[in-house]
Order: sequence, then C-alpha cells, then structure tokens
Amino acid sequence: MEGAETRTEGIVRSHCRICHGGCGVLVHMKDGRVIRIEGDPQSPISRGTLCPKGMASVQLAYHPDRLLHPLKRKGAKGEGKWEKISWDEAYEILTRKMKGFMDNYGAESIVLGYGTGRDNEAFIYRFANLLGTPNVLTAGHMCYGPRVSTSIITCGNLPVCDYEGNPRCVMVWGNNAILSNPDEYKGLYLSDALAKGAKLIVVDPRFTKLADRSDLWLQIRPGTDVALALGMAHVIVEEGLYDKEFVRRWVHGWKEFTERVESYPPGKVSEITWIPEEKIRGAARLFATTKPACIQWGVAIEQSINCVDNNRSLIALAAITGNLDVPGGMVFYVPPPTMSASQFGAHKMLSPEQRKKRLGGDRFKLADAFAILNPRFVWDAILTEQPYPVKMVFLISSNPVTTRAQASMVYEALRRVEFLAVSDFFLTPTAELADLVLPAATWLEMNYVAEFWKRHGYVLARQKAIQVGECKSDHEVLIELGNRMGQSEHWWPTLHDALNVILAPSGLTFEEFAEIGYLRGKMEYRKYLKKGFSTPTRKVELYSTRMKEWGYDPLPRFREPPESPVSRPDLVKDYPYILITGMRPTAFFHSEHRQIPWLRELLPEPLVEIHPETARREGIEEGDWVTIESPRGNCYQRAKLTLGIDPRVVGAQHAWWFPEKEGPEHGWKASNINLLTDNDPDTCDPAMGATNLRALLCRISKKSEGTP
Repeated sequence: MEGAETRTEGIVRSHCRICHGGCGVLVHMKDGRVIRIEGDPQSPISRGTLCPKGMASVQLAYHPDRLLHPLKRKGAKGEGKWEKISWDEAYEILTRKMKGFMDNYGAESIVLGYGTGRDNEAFIYRFANLLGTPNVLTAGHMCYGPRVSTSIITCGNLPVCDYEGNPRCVMVWGNNAILSNPDEYKGLYLSDALAKGAKLIVVDPRFTKLADRSDLWLQIRPGTDVALALGMAHVIVEEGLYDKEFVRRWVHGWKEFTERVESYPPGKVSEITWIPEEKIRGAARLFATTKPACIQWGVAIEQSINCVDNNRSLIALAAITGNLDVPGGMVFYVPPPTMSASQFGAHKMLSPEQRKKRLGGDRFKLADAFAILNPRFVWDAILTEQPYPVKMVFLISSNPVTTRAQASMVYEALRRVEFLAVSDFFLTPTAELADLVLPAATWLEMNYVAEFWKRHGYVLARQKAIQVGECKSDHEVLIELGNRMGQSEHWWPTLHDALNVILAPSGLTFEEFAEIGYLRGKMEYRKYLKKGFSTPTRKVELYSTRMKEWGYDPLPRFREPPESPVSRPDLVKDYPYILITGMRPTAFFHSEHRQIPWLRELLPEPLVEIHPETARREGIEEGDWVTIESPRGNCYQRAKLTLGIDPRVVGAQHAWWFPEKEGPEHGWKASNINLLTDNDPDTCDPAMGATNLRALLCRISKKSEGTP
C-alpha cells in the first residue's frame, strides 16, 4: 500500500516543495519521525542551500492544526462545524456530486482549481480533460503562464538565464530571486554570477537588496515596464548596438519593430517611467555591449494590462543583442528523457466541443490557446449562471479568498456555489466555506517525479519519508477519482505505476530514479542553427504572426495602466498614491505558512512600505497600523518606513490572514490587500487576461485606534 511507505531511521534524500523550490534536502529521521531537514550538498540545483521555509517543513508536517482526516460540513457554510468521515465516504460524495452535475448541467458545470502548485498541475489537467470540463482555475493567467505562452509564440520556448555559462551582464526585472527562488531559478546562481564580476541592472520600483548590489538601479513607475524596454530597444537600434548577423538571419519583423521603437525615444520614456534619460541610455548600452547577457524577469511584470507585451519586449531585447540560446545568455534548456507535463495532462483528449465551452470563451485568445481562463468568469458563472451555471468547484492547494483579486466577490461566489470541495493542509478561509475538505499530504509524505513541468532541464526525485494521519497526495486522490469516474483506461492502479509511466522514456523505474536522484537533459546551444526557432516563421517573431492572426497588435506597445494618475486623473484627488501589491517576504509562500512558528516569527504582521516623506504628510509613524483604501475596499497593515520607495508609491504585502484568530473567517478581511484589487476583465491584459495588481490607486491614513 503506497500510503504505508515510510522511513524509520537514517536520512532520506529528497527535494523540497514548500515553495517553488525543488531544493535538494536531507531529511533526518528518528523513531519514524522527521527531526531535522537540511540542504543536500549533492543537489545539482541548490548545492546544499536551503531557505527557512524548507527547514520549517518539520513544523508544517506535525502542526497541531493540520488536517488529518476528511471532513464533511455540518450546518450552514462558514459556521465552522465539521464531521470526520472516511476516505471511502469522501470519494463517494465527490463522485456522486460530479456525476449528478454532469448529468444535469454538463461537465463544464464543474470547475477544478489549483494555486501556485504542488507539482500537481499535470494530474489536475488530466483529470479535468478526461472528465470533459474545460474549466481549470489557476494562477496561470497572471503568473508564469504568460511567460511560457508568450515565449512559445515569440521564440518557440521559454528562455532561461544560463548562469552556468557565466553571463557577464544580468538584468533582473520585476524579480527578487534572492528571496523567492522562483520557477527555474535559485538565488545562489545569481549571487555566484555577481561574485564573478557580472554587471547587474535591476528594474524595480523598490530598493531591494539586489538593487543595492546593482551597477544600475532603474526605479520604474509601476506598470510602465514595456515603455522602458522599448526605450532601451530604441537606443540599441539608434546606436547600432544590435547583433546585425542574428537580426538578418533569425528575426522576423525587424523593419516593423524598428518603426515601433522609434515611437519610444528615451526622453519620452523618461517622462512615462520616471527614470532619468541618461539611466535608460546607460542600461541599454551596458546590456547590449556586455556579452553574454541575460534577463531574469518575474511575476511582477505579468500582473499587468501590459503582461504579454512586457514579456515580448524583454525577449526582443535578448534577441536583438544576440543573447538567445548562447552560453551565458538566455537559453532553451533541453528537457530530460521523461514524459512532458503537457503530454501527461491529456489536453488532446478534451473534445473540441467542450473546449469551446471554456468560461470566457476566446475573450483572451492567448490564454485560451493554453487552456488558461480568467477567474472572474468563474465567479460570474456562479453568481449569475451565465453563460451557464457552475455548480461545483474542487480546489486543490488553493486559497483564492486571500489570493485572488476582488476578494469580496471571490468569497461571495464560493459561499454560494452549490458544492465546494477543498484539499489542503489546514482549514483556510477558503476551506472553511467548503462542503467537503480533504487532508492533503506535504512534500515529505509523497513519492514523485518532481518539477517535470519546469523548463530548467531537470526532473528531481521526491521520496516519501513519513505518513501523517490519513493525509493523501493530490496525485493519489486524482488517480482514485479518475478510476471511480470511469476513466480507468487512462489511469493506473497506483501512483507508483503513474510515476513509472512518466519515467518510461528514460528506461528507469521510480526506484532506480530515486537512487540516482535526478535526471538532466543534455544541453546543446544555438539549436536554431539546425532547425530554426519553433515558430511559424522559424524565426524570433518580434512581429508576431499568431498575435496578428488573433486580431491583436503584432508588435509590443505600451498601454497606460487603467488606474493610474495619468489614466484616471479624476481619482487622484481622493486616491493620490500608486499601490503595488505582492511583495515577496522570505517567510511565506503566498497565503501559506502563517501558522508555522519559525516562519511567523520572521514576519509577525503584514507590512506596507511607505516613504518617510509620505508618512509625515499623512501623520503616520513607523509601526502604526495604516488603513489602505482603494475604490473597491480597504484593509490594514503595519507601516514600514523606507527611503527605498518613491513618495508617490505605496507597497503592500498580499494574501494575509490570521490562522490564530478564532472563528471560520480567521481574520481574512483585516489585512487582505486583495479586497482592494480589481478583476474587471476590461482592465486585464487583452490577450492573456492577466489581472492588473501592480499599478492601482489608493489612499492611506493612520488607523484611528486599536488593531484590526
């Protein structure tokens, strides 16, 4: 029985997944319990380093508030009354509800969802596609999904910084890798590059530790990134600093692109971005002339109405300077010999008829092409039953009440949906609204071929060390549900069998893979010399044929954020500050870990960054509780005064709730910045549906009395 596979003594070599990580770990066992977790010096991607979250996974696994058994709601939603049930009963409830809704309303009435995942995405999509629902609710419209999808239509694959190739210049754009270790990256590689003398350009509205180490810090007005990138391209073209041979042979739309960047001279861009013209020119020259060079960008520029064009313009900078797929540049890593996450996801098994029923249709055509939907359409379908009713939502590793825009709408929709199931570690504010709650396993409690969805060239062996209560991995649950829902020919009896299928191209069993610890694709540079780029023109498409086909501007361009001092002068009198949300603290991963003692000690309360000049004007002092308000709502966070933010900008943390607060709401309304954010589709990126979270208007004031 898979659930019984545990270790008793010694060390289990595995890979962490308490955040985006994938860091190699040594799990120390005694008497069948984990007693310590440390970094694995033999890990090829983390080399013995480990963040506080990884070490605190011990406290996560054995937390006294951990969900240990399936729970069925008693009484009304949100009352906090639960009944412990068996897994058999939980499966019976799920399958009965799914079959009933499918019979009466169609498979599309069921929405599956996940957050910033647990390496479970491929299993979730496989189950949904075989079920026949096109509706999978993810963060993919505004996090990582835009990077991958935009890269695929522009240059064929996601370009990733090749730190092993010793870049001589690194441009970090809307990213804080030293703290967050996001997606394909580990902060230690960037630190190594800087220690070897690489030049560093940082584009960020906040003065981060990376900005402090940089050769050039470009303190940008939030939401104006694409204008800056096109302004830099203007300088590179104007001064002839581009790679003429690469452009001649491998760029599609050069003439049109150069005409577009003529509209972004540095003087004009300086006015848009608040960055001095000489810094714009200096950054362009430094990046174009210091080779090899790469750009590490992150989620901050994707949570914007300019999401797709931000990504396209940064790829353009790498391409025209000849830094694509070269050592030390931005490379396309060769995947290891395993089944891909896309193949496992069984996307081709969703019928064209059902695909057309995806909520939102093809309103956001790039997102739709990659099976991604905007969450607003799910909430609308629940609340209005248009274009058809959504009757069931099954959320796995997701807490949208705190992590999705316009949280009050999210809460109301999940309160009113006919059936809500949640799989998680704890009773979160979202889980408290559920009809059925499943106890999810942590990374310490599962075997898996980890990170086979990433594009860094690796897969990693995650090995089960312990069994806690009746907790099950999402993969085990979905396999069981798939078999019970009549999908047996497309699933396997056990997770072990599924892992062997994923590994089949390598010729290894999971046991053999676990012994090795990881697989890596054999790297090859300048692959385009043999087969071109994987785009319709076989070139890097600065002028996108796919975007043109879909009716969008085929060239990147700057759109003023829909709620800014420029676009909404009528709001500025009442809401004079630009609000950015989503600052990454070391302690937490989005809404997670606020009940973990070691991590909560690092950051006991939510912080809002304010310039001292602004604080004086508003009568706010260090440590005061501050009321932050937008046209949509308000919340409270503690003032952190800093010179590292523009006086016209306020920076707030996201996804706050208070597990220690009694009652089923756990204080989610007190400090949740997503009560202030907007999810109106008209304010989203027109191709991707990315929510505009990083450039809003707000006002601040000292809270009159007490704590929230």
